[in-house]
Amino acid sequence: MKHKLTLYIVIALILGVIVGYANHLLWPEPKVAENIANHISLITEIFLRLVKMIIGPLVFTSLVAGVAHMGDMKTIGRVGGKAMLWFITASLVSLFIGMVMVNLLAPGKDLNMPLPPVDAASGIHAGSFSLDEFIKHAVPSSAVGALANNEVLQIVIFSIFFGVAAASVGHKARVLVALIEEASHVILKITGYVMSLAPLAVFAAIASIVTEHGPGILLTYGKYMASFYLSLAILWCVMFGAGFLFLGKTAVRVVSLLRAPFIVAFTTASSEAAYPSMMRQLERVPVSEKIVSFVLPLGYSFNLDGSMMYCTFAVLFIAQAYGIELSWSQQIVMLLALMVTSKGMGAVPRGSLVVVAATLEMFKLPSAGLLLILGVDQFLDMGRSATNVIGNGLATTVVAKWEGENVDVGKDDADEELAIAS
Repeated sequence: MKHKLTLYIVIALILGVIVGYANHLLWPEPKVAENIANHISLITEIFLRLVKMIIGPLVFTSLVAGVAHMGDMKTIGRVGGKAMLWFITASLVSLFIGMVMVNLLAPGKDLNMPLPPVDAASGIHAGSFSLDEFIKHAVPSSAVGALANNEVLQIVIFSIFFGVAAASVGHKARVLVALIEEASHVILKITGYVMSLAPLAVFAAIASIVTEHGPGILLTYGKYMASFYLSLAILWCVMFGAGFLFLGKTAVRVVSLLRAPFIVAFTTASSEAAYPSMMRQLERVPVSEKIVSFVLPLGYSFNLDGSMMYCTFAVLFIAQAYGIELSWSQQIVMLLALMVTSKGMGAVPRGSLVVVAATLEMFKLPSAGLLLILGVDQFLDMGRSATNVIGNGLATTVVAKWEGENVDVGKDDADEELAIAS
């Protein structure tokens, strides 16, 4: 069934390109094409809304059950510490690769754009990404509000408190924990129903993009996009190399199992859309439910490797386009600033643009430069969202390995060995 879903998604992607291109030829008028694209994208919007409907309950129930089974703060602190060590290292590597590659390839050098007026605006709000605001935002003022707004980091913090409290109460909370665990299985079943609609959402997402913009936009920004995807490919190699170093051949299995979540994230340009599928696939590695339910939500707030790399890439591309030189020392300061301001970045389409806007403002670069990349951002968001899936999948498996779990033998292989033994 999993292989069929992946096949259906790929077929939907190809059909989406064909239908979108046909629409673009039939209705070349920009306003008409935009109107048609908006109608087609309703299908994708419905799918993403259904995914968001289950994200909050899924994170809460699975994380509470996982934390309660861990038993104590010492174990939680140990697992969380290992996860954060990986996340911070991966973030620095991602940012550094983006910085080096945009300097080497210099995709914005030939644009020679005139500086925009000082009061020119990009339409992207940039005022909320400071360390102070992030810390305030991380701690929920309402558990219900965090669930209602799908604030993953806030849900994680509340769930950890809830799970630790349930574990400390002991047998008195046994029935409650069991009920929450059963609820997580029901939500996973709902997830299966929602994910069966993924091919339709993929078809609509691709068809609407190509209908509105056509293939021509890819040529206009060809160097910028090619440079970014080459940089992503290098990041993929680095991530897989790190995974192989710690996991051996299991890294190949992890990447193979993440095909469907990868394609869902790529085609919908949303890491969030792939979250439910990732949980199920990582458990097939096998990674224990308690590790997946604890590490994966943390990764969605602290380990968005593709989005992190894009932040340095986009900011420096805009500086190049306007002929603004930034020294290596300035770029390193920018890299360290992005380490802070990007944490808690929403795993939703175009979430990283807010961080880019804040960074442009912080370093006195033209905020209107965002207008240079808005047209093709959807295509780039597809790549960075898919990269987030690979990064979090490998990170979760590595943490499980560090915790002594046997991730070297897949469930299918284990079943075969059991059958032979019996």
